[in-house]
Amino acid sequence: MKKLLTILLASFMLLTACSSNSDKSTNASNEGTNGGSTGKKQEITVWAWDKAFNIAAMETAKGIYAQKNADVTINVIENAQDDIIQKLNAGLNSGTTKTLPNIVLIEDYRAQSFLQAYPDSFFALDEFINAADFADYKIGPTSFEGKQYGVPFDSGVAGLYVRTDYLQEAGYTVDDLQDVTWDEYIEIGKAIKEKTGKDMLTQDPNDLGLIRMMIQSAGAWYLQEDGKTPFIANNAALEDAFNTYKNIMDANIVKVISDWSQFVGAFNSGDVASIPTGNWITASVKAEAEQSGKWAIVPFPTLANTASSVHASNLGGSSWYVMNVDGKEAAADFLKETFGSNVDFYQTLVTEIGAIGTLKAAAQGEAYTAPDEFFNGQTTIADLASWTEQIPNVNYGMHTYAVEDILVVEMQNFMNGTELETVLNNAQTQAETQIR
Repeated sequence: MKKLLTILLASFMLLTACSSNSDKSTNASNEGTNGGSTGKKQEITVWAWDKAFNIAAMETAKGIYAQKNADVTINVIENAQDDIIQKLNAGLNSGTTKTLPNIVLIEDYRAQSFLQAYPDSFFALDEFINAADFADYKIGPTSFEGKQYGVPFDSGVAGLYVRTDYLQEAGYTVDDLQDVTWDEYIEIGKAIKEKTGKDMLTQDPNDLGLIRMMIQSAGAWYLQEDGKTPFIANNAALEDAFNTYKNIMDANIVKVISDWSQFVGAFNSGDVASIPTGNWITASVKAEAEQSGKWAIVPFPTLANTASSVHASNLGGSSWYVMNVDGKEAAADFLKETFGSNVDFYQTLVTEIGAIGTLKAAAQGEAYTAPDEFFNGQTTIADLASWTEQIPNVNYGMHTYAVEDILVVEMQNFMNGTELETVLNNAQTQAETQIR
């Protein structure tokens, strides 16, 4: 009996010791995963698209952060934008976070569709960045219900790129295109077409980016301020934009195109005298080295009949978001120290990548104020940065592209003679039916 009790007691002590060691091992493992004292590296996964722009910007940020945070590994994974949207929706709908990244890039026009549908799936960044440090118009799409979820990234600030030689041939100067209305722009376009035979701009009938820029210049959008309710009928800025678009097309100053390559090819080959679009087109304009000294960038035109329209607007742009998954604090700190505050970092981005950020303080940096010889020594980055701060803040909401699918068809009806009121009323009815 004594031998049996001795064996049982020894077994009990051995099990207790094993259990204790097992608990310590588990705790040590958990401490390492959560950035504890074991020295185990923290890993951050980032999803983004566009290797030459967004991915390049993130890789630059990664290098800067690593200088002081060698224990953090940042894995930047390139996906097409459509693939990111599909993967996010699939993961968020399933409720499984294992497949999700720590940081994801989302286009500003699409951000609210995720924030409003899955608010608990994103990590609020109010303790890591100051929203007031960024261009005001970026805060609308990146925040929800009083919380800041996105770190604003690139500016889609629009400008009017113009061929100075064509202007001169038609009897104008760059000064004549400063702070003009679209009506004045059309008249100058007619003169250029008459004197040079060149069209004033390109337009793809299936792309309403021009309408988008026009209405944002007036502080208006396709939706009410709630970002959900269609605002098409009785939208004065949209009515003005539709009429202006038709006037441009009817003036015989448009080279009609159907895709990106034709768009770029038109100005690279010298077929058009101007490009009203986002600043991301700069690299494509400068790709035609023989045109150096023949371009300038002037403020975006205003809608002639809308008092709220200003000489600043936006097309495109995206921001960084932290998913509400393990490692979110480390991911937020990484963004805070780079895209969220680092002025020198933004000088590198604009110099090496051509990315104009929306951090206000960056605009005072040396790279932003440098002259660009391609544009006759114009300080183009400084100009674009100053216009960025003037862009009206609108709520893009959840349905930008769904509404535009409707408006593309109705625009053609308008061009073919249907009354504008009928066109916009029809679009309003369709949007109310299709958008939930």
